[in-house]
Amino acid sequence: MKECILHYIWQYKLFAQHDLYTTDGQSVEVIDVGKPNIHAGPDFFNAKIKIGKTIWAGNVEIHNLASDWNRHAHQGNKNYGNVILHVVKKADVPVFRSDGQKIPQLELNYAEDIEQNYQALLATAKWIACEDKLKDIAHIYIHAWKHVLMAERMEQKVKEIDDLLQKTKGHWEEAFFLVLCKHFGFSVNNDAFFRLATSTSWQIVRKCSSDLFQLEALLFGQSGLLHGTITNDDYICSLKREYEFLKRKFKLQPMDNLQWRLLRLRPDNFPHIRIAQLAALLFTRENLFSYVVNNQEVEALAQLFNTAEVSDYWQSHYLLGGETHVPKPKKMGQSSVCGLLINVVVPMLFCYGEHKQIQELKDRALRLLDKLPPENNHITRKWKVMGMEINSASDSQAFIHLYKNYCEEKKCLRCRMGHQILAKTRVD
Repeated sequence: MKECILHYIWQYKLFAQHDLYTTDGQSVEVIDVGKPNIHAGPDFFNAKIKIGKTIWAGNVEIHNLASDWNRHAHQGNKNYGNVILHVVKKADVPVFRSDGQKIPQLELNYAEDIEQNYQALLATAKWIACEDKLKDIAHIYIHAWKHVLMAERMEQKVKEIDDLLQKTKGHWEEAFFLVLCKHFGFSVNNDAFFRLATSTSWQIVRKCSSDLFQLEALLFGQSGLLHGTITNDDYICSLKREYEFLKRKFKLQPMDNLQWRLLRLRPDNFPHIRIAQLAALLFTRENLFSYVVNNQEVEALAQLFNTAEVSDYWQSHYLLGGETHVPKPKKMGQSSVCGLLINVVVPMLFCYGEHKQIQELKDRALRLLDKLPPENNHITRKWKVMGMEINSASDSQAFIHLYKNYCEEKKCLRCRMGHQILAKTRVD
């Protein structure tokens, strides 16, 4: 049995609560199980246990077998000197602290169904482990869990932005540019777009942003997509000349164009079109992040991305040097705009509000998620098939986070829905 099951049973008190005795026959009352420790050292800190007539405050260590204490060399480790109780499934040997004192041991008595349910969850080959049991979970638990998941999701994104802010020395416009590029490839080319952003100094982008053609030359040149393009096309030849000038002037090093993916993409999603759209967006509005901070409504923020129109060449092309098509606008679709609002605008706004201690900005960011439609992808579609209500971007973000951070890794012991399934039977 995995030791994490014992941790789970101890943390949520899913063991027998009466007639507890140590292996030496002393009565035990668990007043406080303590706080889980995710770092090195004892498994639970600051527990409060009454053993015999004495109330002890200290740490708890948990093992399947008591002999694991010695196997892990805890008997010689002073970090375990404040362990007041050794909790085990089976006490096969006595255990001692580094000073030679014997440690009280408690064998846990719990319902076998908990372990069986957990093993069944791990063994399933279904999309998520609890797929067949979701219908048995009360809606109130799922609703409350969604709010926690949304908060975790936002915290995760804020942490990523904080890392970028450190690299940009607190420059919010540059950080916004990096986050924007990170999501501009819309999953398939996100990594390539982020490499494009990090390979191109923000200061250079700003210097070129007043000239759309120069900005296109910079971005297409740095993307590596100009490399190897042999054509008599006037636009491409001009791009190459302009990029060679910029490359020498700013000592630029382009990406490897093999990092871009086109397979199974619709033409409107080709990286060439997305780069042209990015250039148009940076050209249309100089200070993107300032615009985000100063505009509150979804319509105004969506307009930021809707107004960016690609240059004439890209009205009739999908590839550099490719066939000419009937000219048509190539603005971003609604789902793409919503994706950028959800993954770029909302977390950046929330992070800024947190840094500046402006609660209203944080609240505004969360309200935007409630107003935006839910994402439509393979993860959200699966959840809907299983009866989950996903009515807004806030809901879809919560369920995406649940799948990626709990279900995929089968962390059922940390999931509130998993807890409802595993803890439905307990020893009284």
